[in-house]
Amino acid sequence: MNDELRERVEREAEKHALLNAVKHESDAAVGAVMGPLMGDNPDFREHSDAVPGVVGGVVSRVNDLDYEEKRARLEDLAPEELAEIEAEEEEDEHDLPDLPNADEYDEIRMRCAPNPNGPWHVGHARMPAVIGTYRERYDGWFCVRFDDTDPETKRPDLEAYDAILDDLDYLGFEPDATYKASDRLETYYDHARDLIEMGGAYTCSCSGEAFSDLKNSGEPCPHRDKDVETVTEEFEAMIAGEYSSGEMVLRVKTDIEHKNPALRDWVAFRMIDTPHPREEASEYRCWPMLDFQSGVDDHLIGITHIIRGIDLQDSAKRQQFVYDYFDWDYPEVIHWGHVQLDDYDVKMSTSTISELIDEGQLDGWDDPRAPTLGSLRRRGIRGEAIVEAMTGLGTSTTDVDLAMSSIYANNRDLIDEETDRRFFVRDGNQVPLAGDPPAEASPPLHPNHEDRGVREIPVGDAVMLEVGDIPDADENGEQRIWLKGFGCFRFDDGVLRYTADDIDVVREGGVDVVHWVPADGSVPVRMRTMDGDVTGYAEPGVGDLAADDMVQFERVGFARIDRHGDGEDAETVAYYAHP
Repeated sequence: MNDELRERVEREAEKHALLNAVKHESDAAVGAVMGPLMGDNPDFREHSDAVPGVVGGVVSRVNDLDYEEKRARLEDLAPEELAEIEAEEEEDEHDLPDLPNADEYDEIRMRCAPNPNGPWHVGHARMPAVIGTYRERYDGWFCVRFDDTDPETKRPDLEAYDAILDDLDYLGFEPDATYKASDRLETYYDHARDLIEMGGAYTCSCSGEAFSDLKNSGEPCPHRDKDVETVTEEFEAMIAGEYSSGEMVLRVKTDIEHKNPALRDWVAFRMIDTPHPREEASEYRCWPMLDFQSGVDDHLIGITHIIRGIDLQDSAKRQQFVYDYFDWDYPEVIHWGHVQLDDYDVKMSTSTISELIDEGQLDGWDDPRAPTLGSLRRRGIRGEAIVEAMTGLGTSTTDVDLAMSSIYANNRDLIDEETDRRFFVRDGNQVPLAGDPPAEASPPLHPNHEDRGVREIPVGDAVMLEVGDIPDADENGEQRIWLKGFGCFRFDDGVLRYTADDIDVVREGGVDVVHWVPADGSVPVRMRTMDGDVTGYAEPGVGDLAADDMVQFERVGFARIDRHGDGEDAETVAYYAHP
């Protein structure tokens, strides 16, 4: 690292250290400074071995200042950033706005209502993250209600029920109650019978096309004025399964001339010939539409606040007709926009991901290329990091963009200080050693925690280096490099010759610090990433790590150890998390 670059690193590190210290009113931490520093200055990354040492010295000097001195210095270096911190201090401590009319309810009660047609993708995490956070804020209640009353178009996946509850646990939330709508058919039937008695529903045998023509022209269906007895009889025949799919529906009687045709006499129940995959519900053929089922359940369960997508605004309007018939009070409703996710080639859609798995293009729901919670979990990303990113989006009615880098930054803050370092060389070349180097290297387990000790790495007669770290042939004999945690070497006719120089040669500049592994005894590793598998070798101690252990492969990034293979040619599989 030359003098000019060192000055830049020190200047930027001081700014970020002051930002970290002032924002949290505490000492700055090297780990918390490194993420935003490298994010703002991507050209520093090629010097990522030397940067932490410079940052450590800067952080130490910043932490010697008292709080007012830190604030004053930050005002000199970055007045706009300080103004942002001060503005945040004046705002509410929550990213989420207060729930509307929350003080009018004895208890805030919310629901997460997934369709169990597959495990959750990343976008699904927004709902439990937000309602779980609201529950904590208001000391409230929330349930998971599986809206599984469409056994055909959105056919439930029997494994998804437990998978979704596992995903919820991964995010850090436990529901106060769990329901399956397919267990509650008789309840919906009873309310439909009551609605029929009120004159609020009628059976209709029009074809979909015929009713659409009538609806769009504001003309009543010819079945609209059936007497209650006839409607009751035909509805009971629906329940008994005496009609086939498409033969008969039950409609809620609304306003046939309503300005929004989508609200005119909407379908509450329809016939479905395909049996439900749950054995307990497989005999039913008369199924409620989501607007009817969900509307009834929200009232019976006592839901006070509903959060749903802006595209579902008509659902509240349809359900209001049912609520008016029963003289119920409708819950408070928050509509929000969709989440757009970057960094993935695969569309964030349950059906799309399922198709790719069936076609063999993805290995499963936890393939690192899949935008699913299972994938993030297997990569070693903590649920807390996802929740923080999701709540940070707020509840805007406009579509919002979620950068995966924000999840990665949150996760880095959570794991950086506790995650030990290791060497991993990708597709490396073997280089012999000469000059009587030490028999063993001893790099630290963590640069910020000397008390953890070192990794003792037997070296042998050769090392493996990444191709980009080996100088061109015409530089041999002149170029020196520092093998991290080992020592200084000079390239000499294809051999690394030990020089016994001390670390000052790195500090003076011109000597690159590189990671390496011994040629003998290293662990074959297959690292699974969003861009495909990366193979290489890790230092010997990686073979002793347990599954689920996190490591930071120096100059590569964080990864989760997934499993170790058996046998002579076995490899360790790791899942890449993020830089």
